[in-house]
Amino acid sequence: MRQEVRFSGFGGQGIILSAVILGRAAVMYDSKFAVQTQVYGPEARGGASMSAVIIDDEPILFPKVTIPDIYVIMSQEGFEKYGASAQEGAIMIIDSTLVHSRPACTCIEVPATKEAREKLGRDIVANIVMLGALVAATHVVSESAIERAILDSVPKGTEKLNQSAMTRGFELIKERGQSA
Repeated sequence: MRQEVRFSGFGGQGIILSAVILGRAAVMYDSKFAVQTQVYGPEARGGASMSAVIIDDEPILFPKVTIPDIYVIMSQEGFEKYGASAQEGAIMIIDSTLVHSRPACTCIEVPATKEAREKLGRDIVANIVMLGALVAATHVVSESAIERAILDSVPKGTEKLNQSAMTRGFELIKERGQSA
């Protein structure tokens, strides 16, 4: 089944890394096909950035996300630029710490930045909290696949912190019973 996922936030939040990790999880650990693309300009640090992943059981012939099924939005500007026009049937996971608007589609609120700061002591892992929440809510890839892909992708010496961030994302969805 083809699923199109769009990540958006501001430069420096790990938006592109999140998409790369998700694609890696799908291809390397869940035996699926995936294509990842990204958009950022001179505003990359601080301005809106976007990355997308297509995951499918079949080879992907057209590598551009056209109508995302799933959104992961980590900033208000990212919402306005890349998420405000979400289709009614889409699922949007938002960082409720930083995104104040709500879409017309199904919305799952995850206080990722707050949790990363308060529970883990590092804002920088908010994207990994969001990846954990994404997987727990949508099952776009398996939990074991995302864990292995995260551990493959993060800087050496940060594996335990990132694993804790991913686990916190899983827990936030399970605590709220917000599986889509």
